[in-house]
Amino acid sequence: MIQATKLTKHYGKNTVVNAVSLNVKKGEIFGLLGPNAAGKTTFIRMLCGIIKSDAGEVQINNMSVSQAKKHFGYVAQSFGQYEELTVSENIEFYAKLYGVNNKEKINSLLQRYDLTNYKHHKAGTLSGGYKRRLALACALSHNPKVLFLDEPTAGIDPVTRKLLWDDFYQLSSRGITLFVTTHYMEEAQRCHQLAFMSSGNIVATGTPETIKESIGDVHAYISCAPYKPELHRALSKQEGIILINQFGNELRVIVKPETDITNINRLLTETNNDSCKLQSTEPNLEDVFIALTQSENK
Repeated sequence: MIQATKLTKHYGKNTVVNAVSLNVKKGEIFGLLGPNAAGKTTFIRMLCGIIKSDAGEVQINNMSVSQAKKHFGYVAQSFGQYEELTVSENIEFYAKLYGVNNKEKINSLLQRYDLTNYKHHKAGTLSGGYKRRLALACALSHNPKVLFLDEPTAGIDPVTRKLLWDDFYQLSSRGITLFVTTHYMEEAQRCHQLAFMSSGNIVATGTPETIKESIGDVHAYISCAPYKPELHRALSKQEGIILINQFGNELRVIVKPETDITNINRLLTETNNDSCKLQSTEPNLEDVFIALTQSENK
């Protein structure tokens, strides 16, 4: 459904997107995950034809971007609707851009995104979560086959985020293809397929489960250890350490397989004044993401 071949974008001497190729199947939720300034927004804008690539090509549903524009919708990272228009006026405006003049369609979108009670409110007065709902309603007003979503849940509460992702699954089940950029690990886990982007390069692709394997042959451990700067400094000096990551009172450590963890256990015990030994676990998606992007940026 979406095929990008060696897409490249330069800004001056900086290569923002470096010969990236991706293939997204019909009905998939495809997630492009990366830190800030990784090139995600530039890439999705090239897919949509908002900016022109310096090299490479894009096909959507076997058509060029210019031919396929009426078949896809786009939700920008920042609110892109008209704040002085009402909610219903915005949806009507976007629908008419594509030649759609269907009151029933507009009413169904208002109901779908719980916007009926706000249809006469100006868009600029909506909360962040409802602005996202309106942006989605506008993007879907012409029944697109592909939906591009640039960090669609950034800055909204967890309840609204879940509601929107439930809706994404429903859209996917209807055969609509969703291309989503995000930096939330929880959202990455929800996607059917993923690509990790760092400094304009794709460093891993696959399902969330197969991407976990891309970190290679490593051992992962957890320990019930609160954050202590002196412990992290000491651990960072140990040979074989790939990643040290703290989650509240849980410490995660990723090491090379040949690493002797005796010294690590000793440091944990000394720092915490009790037995706080490492327990074996599996690398999670965040472990893999941080390890791969750290490696890319070294």
